[in-house]
Amino acid sequence: MMEGKIIKIISNSFTVLSDKEYVCNARGKFRNLKITPLVGDNVEFDSNKKIILNIKERKNSLIRPPIANIDQAIIVASVKEPNLDLYLLDKLLCLIEFNNIKPIICFTKLDLLDDKKDIDNLKKYYQKIGYQVYYNKEGSIKNIFKDKITVIAGQSGAGKSTLLNILDSNLNLQTNNISKALGRGKHTTRHVSLINLLDGWCADTPGFSSLDLREMSLSDIRDNFVEFNLYRDKCAYKDCMHDKEDDCEIKRRLNKDILESRYNNYIKLIRKERV
Repeated sequence: MMEGKIIKIISNSFTVLSDKEYVCNARGKFRNLKITPLVGDNVEFDSNKKIILNIKERKNSLIRPPIANIDQAIIVASVKEPNLDLYLLDKLLCLIEFNNIKPIICFTKLDLLDDKKDIDNLKKYYQKIGYQVYYNKEGSIKNIFKDKITVIAGQSGAGKSTLLNILDSNLNLQTNNISKALGRGKHTTRHVSLINLLDGWCADTPGFSSLDLREMSLSDIRDNFVEFNLYRDKCAYKDCMHDKEDDCEIKRRLNKDILESRYNNYIKLIRKERV
């Protein structure tokens, strides 16, 4: 029995990296136990029969993209073509925080803007509340990958594959223009796989624009808007949801210490989840 890491899944074939790559099947017991092997899983396998025998305990996992044992997630946010979607960005930040993964923001396509002052201000705000924020052509972004499993996430057409090509030109990943009719990108990544990148592992994932927050309670959503936690003790109610309550400190901080779009996106999230 050998140990390795799943680095690619296509259909029911699992590529496991150990001393070399092995294309394996999974034992039937996983289906019976309703366990789905994921990219990033550390596994025990039979190298002769090429069967995965056991999946080691995960430190975390995501449903979409389906990947396990992630250290950090880079949210790639296009500022134009497609236009910047702050609701999706804040939803991703909330979900990633909830899964105990370090979120990192990377704004792309700044060359399409006539003036990037608004993006510079956004960058400063997200940095102020504790996030690492990069522009896609900043050289310093190359320093964050070593010894980490990194997920690249964001809406289709935002420039995820382009970012990876900038970081390592040898990857030569397929990219595609956005659809003018739909205003969003075509999927260029067909499956999740781990790529060896800058002394770490990186996942280029299929584009998506919807996320599943069903595992999160309303208070989980509230608590993972990180800057709210700095002021919530000053609210009149201990369990203030910062929505309809009077004497709410979060609402008083709007346009001063809390970005209005962040608050509005939070309200949109909790009201959707209440339905």
